[in-house]
Amino acid sequence: MRVDTKKLLKAAKEDCEKTWAESAKLLKVKGKYFTLTDKRKAHPLFDLIIKTRNIFLEMGFEEVITPLITEECHVYLQYGPEAPLILDRIFYLAGLPRADIGISKEKISEIKKIMPNLNEIKQLQHIFRRYKRGEIESDDLTEVMVKELKVKEEQATQIISLFPEFKRLTPVPTKLTLRSHTTSSWFPILKEMQFKEPLPLQLFSIGPKFRREQKLDVTHLYESWTASMAIMAEEMSLEDGQKIVEEIFKKLDFGKVEFRIKRATSKYYAPKTEFEAFVRHPKTEEFIEVGDGGLYNPLSLARYKILYPVFNFGAGLERIAMIKTGVEDIRKLVYPHLYVKNEYTDKQLAEMVEVDQTPSTREGEKLVKAIIQTAIKNADQASPCRFLVYKGEFLGHNIEVYVYEPDVGAKLIGPAALNTIYVYDGNILGVPEEEMLKTEIAREAREKGVSTGICYLDAIAAQAVATIEEKIKAGETGEVGIRVKIAKLPSDVNIRVQDAGVSSITSKNKRIIVKGPVFVGIKAKIMK
Repeated sequence: MRVDTKKLLKAAKEDCEKTWAESAKLLKVKGKYFTLTDKRKAHPLFDLIIKTRNIFLEMGFEEVITPLITEECHVYLQYGPEAPLILDRIFYLAGLPRADIGISKEKISEIKKIMPNLNEIKQLQHIFRRYKRGEIESDDLTEVMVKELKVKEEQATQIISLFPEFKRLTPVPTKLTLRSHTTSSWFPILKEMQFKEPLPLQLFSIGPKFRREQKLDVTHLYESWTASMAIMAEEMSLEDGQKIVEEIFKKLDFGKVEFRIKRATSKYYAPKTEFEAFVRHPKTEEFIEVGDGGLYNPLSLARYKILYPVFNFGAGLERIAMIKTGVEDIRKLVYPHLYVKNEYTDKQLAEMVEVDQTPSTREGEKLVKAIIQTAIKNADQASPCRFLVYKGEFLGHNIEVYVYEPDVGAKLIGPAALNTIYVYDGNILGVPEEEMLKTEIAREAREKGVSTGICYLDAIAAQAVATIEEKIKAGETGEVGIRVKIAKLPSDVNIRVQDAGVSSITSKNKRIIVKGPVFVGIKAKIMK
């Protein structure tokens, strides 16, 4: 079932609340209409996340969940005078203040237009006060009004819409930030754990970080995933840490890891200890930067009263996944459903071509076959003509079914009635029988394309029987039938191409050509 979105949106403009309330009628609540199909497909980024997680655990690390939201003060503690530059690329969180809502006489008059019997204005004022004080959550306000004022949900929503105070709220920034470095979460954790567990601490965390990039492009997103480790020990060198990094990348199926000391050191690292890790790209052979690490600066650690050396390393998982998959655009790797055009083989497209309306009973399926057989058997009979397909009981009713052609000087069925639908080179084509092939693309489609096994006559017969079934189920009698003359679209012959297939075909400037002189008539007489 497809929803008429234009009709729905038009109705919502006229009366949004009524349209919302009635929209449930478009959906089925009971009945068995759907079962899962096997469409399993893992995301390459999460495949890498799982593999990396297992590597850390196998090497003896303890997994921790580090907070995504950190206070601004941690950036100052870790970066010192460099903090303002770092804060420039950080997302700050903001909140909406609770509206202070007064109910004037004019508002009372408007409320009573919605709820003529509402006498509990004081109770509504009490609800708004509790909302202002934070005693009622924002997403519970409508429910509280329905329950305490004994009003309908749509009435509660209409009452809320009368108060512009709800719409004029301006976000108020806080000192909370989305972390831009996993480091901002490590320091508070290390401070707490240094005396809770015996050293060494061997911790890792895999999660997202957020940066307010100036633009989103092939290498930049607001959100990215990092595999980060923090090791605290009484004695540890930079060389010790780099050997561990080498082992991790070896387990990730990379060869040599090259370490390059950064010329400019981040303030939370000790001078001349911050390094970038590079691995060789398997195809281009060039070294690609995949991570950053070093020894935390003793001064930054001292601000948290951390007494021991800490080695930290973080690997950008999207960068590693891009190397492994060969995807060159980070947007296409992470969000393929948003940035990648669908790529389907002819075989896959053929599976997206289907008969739209079909019979729902075995008797109906048998009747479809009988219609097809009768039409093919008498295909060349001169018109006007009519041939009996079936006479007898069908779903508890007596019926007579015919194939017919009323026009003079033709045949029972038209020359395109037996066209079969093929997919060739990304095009969906209605291809005539062998002896009627006239175009090069039609010949190539029959020779090299993928047949759907569906011909126009099959689909039209299925639609006719489905219509007969519907009439009988509705308790109707009399004549019913369909007649297709010239087909111009797949829907004219009861053929449907799934939306994904249509989108793929149009995006590549390919074509769907299902047309021709069909001239198939099927009618039935339903009796009690």
